Parts: sequence; structure tokens; C-alpha cells
Amino acid sequence: MKTLNQLMQDVISLTTEIETNYPELYKYLSETPIPLGQTKNQMIHAIDLEQYLETLKTQLQHHIETHHKEKNNH
Repeated sequence: MKTLNQLMQDVISLTTEIETNYPELYKYLSETPIPLGQTKNQMIHAIDLEQYLETLKTQLQHHIETHHKEKNNH
């Protein structure tokens, strides 16, 4: 399992890629909240970041597939 720091770097890298290459998708990222663990102090856990990273990857993949299909239909 990756460390919390590694996962944060992955999230930052992916969101930067989305912001740079897919600005039309980037505007929706604020609608994809990071789920917080149910702890006393509500700290973000590695599992939460892993899930968020997977959500971002899935959204990007869906966007690429959908966008590519739309381009081919025109």
C-alpha cells in the first residue's frame, strides 16, 4: 500500500493533468469530494485517498471514452 504522501502526490499529479489537458472536466472536480474517514478527528486516511484517486481515474477514463466517441460521430 502506498503511503499517504505518495497518494497525495498521485492525486495532485492527476488533478494537474486533468486541469492542463481536460479543463472541461476539471471544473467538475470540486463536485467530487474526498470522503473522510469516520475517526474522532476526521483525518484523511490512505484508504480514503486511494478511493478518491480511483474515482478521479474512473472519471477521466469515462471522459476520454465519451469525448473520443463524440469526436468520431462528428
